[in-house]
Amino acid sequence: MKIAVPKELKNQEHRVGLVPGSVRELVLGGHQVLVETNASIGIGYSDQDYLAVGAQIYTDVDQLFVDAELIIKVKEPLEIERNKLRPGQILFTYLHLAADQKVTDGLIESGATCIAYESVTNKRGGLPLLLPMSEVAGRMSIQAGAFCLEKSHGGSGVLLSGMAGVQPAKVVVIGAGTVGTNATQIAAGLGARIVVLDRSVERLRILEHLFPSRVETLFSTTHAIETQVLDADLVIGAVLVSGARAPCLVSEQVVKQMKPGSAIVDVAIDQGGCVETSRPTSHDDPTFIKHGVVHYGVTNMPGAVAKTSSYALNHATLPYIQQLADLGLDSALRTNHGLRDGLNIYQGQVTERPVAELFDYPYVDAAELFG
Repeated sequence: MKIAVPKELKNQEHRVGLVPGSVRELVLGGHQVLVETNASIGIGYSDQDYLAVGAQIYTDVDQLFVDAELIIKVKEPLEIERNKLRPGQILFTYLHLAADQKVTDGLIESGATCIAYESVTNKRGGLPLLLPMSEVAGRMSIQAGAFCLEKSHGGSGVLLSGMAGVQPAKVVVIGAGTVGTNATQIAAGLGARIVVLDRSVERLRILEHLFPSRVETLFSTTHAIETQVLDADLVIGAVLVSGARAPCLVSEQVVKQMKPGSAIVDVAIDQGGCVETSRPTSHDDPTFIKHGVVHYGVTNMPGAVAKTSSYALNHATLPYIQQLADLGLDSALRTNHGLRDGLNIYQGQVTERPVAELFDYPYVDAAELFG
């Protein structure tokens, strides 16, 4: 199979779909790997590094898309990329369709088959391709929050760890999944006061076990969220509903009442955000202030640590890429039901129920197509 790796175009996105080590595995498996020139320069790899493991380098990105059968990316395709897609191609990347109808419309019109990393499941119902980037984003959310709290960035001038005789900052983490757990780990290491809210008592028990005496856990209700957010120095939005838009858990009315100079890092922004006042931002311009609260809404947080993130992502995605390349689309989706769960669009048809319901598209069950 001809597997293409275009250079990412999103603002400050230096991750790459395939690192040279992954390319070598695919080439050894008998596949052709087509890499756009300078696709990996952001993490320190040159075209020569890819040529050394058997890749073909393309200077013409239009021809790359023409020749490609399977396209491996990191982030959702921008309009200029969506216009290059065609029927019969497979796109494998993060999509987050529920957050952007324009992307969804463009991919439907392309006729390509689109599989989303964030929707692929494992036998336990987990999200193995979302997991590594959620770990990165969770850990980064605390350092981003610390940045936001600095006075020079509009914050209240509070140090997360506090000092001898000075109370540490209060961090409220909404969601105890992968993002929330990793955020809690870093915040606990810094010595912050931490409150974690979730509707899963089991997840809250796990956090209490992992961070005894360091973390207060609360069952998540509207009242509990509002009470804790109003007293917070830093709020981390860490909720996820697989394939669907994130629920809005912090209203604008609540944000208006938050402490001046407090901060919100909405990691759920990829799926629309869980704070009503959040909006997508970029690494070039990561924050904005609304109602006296610093908001951070970068939609590709792991792109800031691109080398670590690229390797972590490749370690997770490579087995699925190999299966698609070795077996072909139909056999791979029939064989691997977890990979089939990642199918969001098939030849112009929406196969992700929450997306179909949100944007009022006809829904087609992937299990009926590839039972």
